[in-house]
Amino acid sequence: MPASDRYAVLGHPVAHSQSPFIHAEFARQTGEAVDYGRVECPLDGFEATLRAFAAGGARGCNVTVPFKFEAPRLAARVTPRAALAEAANVLRFDADGWSADNSDGIGLVRDLELHAGQPVAGRRVLLVGAGGAAAGVLGPLIEARAAAITVVNRSPERAAALVVRHAALAAGHGCTLAAGGLDAPGTGYDIVLNASASSLAGSAVPVPASVLAPGALAVDLMYGPAAEPFLAWARGAGARARDGLGMLVEQAAEAFWFWRGVRPDTAPVLAALRARVEAKA
Repeated sequence: MPASDRYAVLGHPVAHSQSPFIHAEFARQTGEAVDYGRVECPLDGFEATLRAFAAGGARGCNVTVPFKFEAPRLAARVTPRAALAEAANVLRFDADGWSADNSDGIGLVRDLELHAGQPVAGRRVLLVGAGGAAAGVLGPLIEARAAAITVVNRSPERAAALVVRHAALAAGHGCTLAAGGLDAPGTGYDIVLNASASSLAGSAVPVPASVLAPGALAVDLMYGPAAEPFLAWARGAGARARDGLGMLVEQAAEAFWFWRGVRPDTAPVLAALRARVEAKA
């Protein structure tokens, strides 16, 4: 039996991460020899921890908060979507230099369209936040042909910088982009995405219910207890509410393909993960 190739999720914190469960399910389903774990990184020690992990014979890793902006700068090759986001959540340790990718956005779009039954094309989207998560999802939302996307953030200048960086891509896909602060997010969006740190920090929902169009889908990119306040707010306002578990599974599947060249079937893994998370709630 061949030795398993080592992968892990690196971040701070990572003890809560469901990625080892997801990738174990992918490996079992596909027959790939993958051993996937967690590596906690000191806030000031990401690069050193990452290099030690790679030097130990690992084949690649996922990168989570707060190191997604740091990751692409350590790679020899960066995919176009990671370059545009200026953030990466996937690294592959190739013999001739590391490769970086960002699977967050395509993971979100696939979850919306495949699992939530929510098309992105032609819809108005509100993206709350301008950090690593928002940077990773904006490009794929544009490529999925959203009609208009507004990015709002506590620091409006960060939202504006994100929009400026994606302006050419948006123009090429017929998508109208706008940026602003949390105090004037606009109204009546078909899809509202919470990519801010509010859930992680246990803060109040950062936007009013008027952002939701009738029948809107409201998604918190977090999952578990952290997402519950946003989901309860969305349901209370009459919206469809969804957490980030589907995105988590879909971005993991894209990472698995980036590493192994094999694409797992995500539906049964998402069902197993949701049952696992709900059993712990």
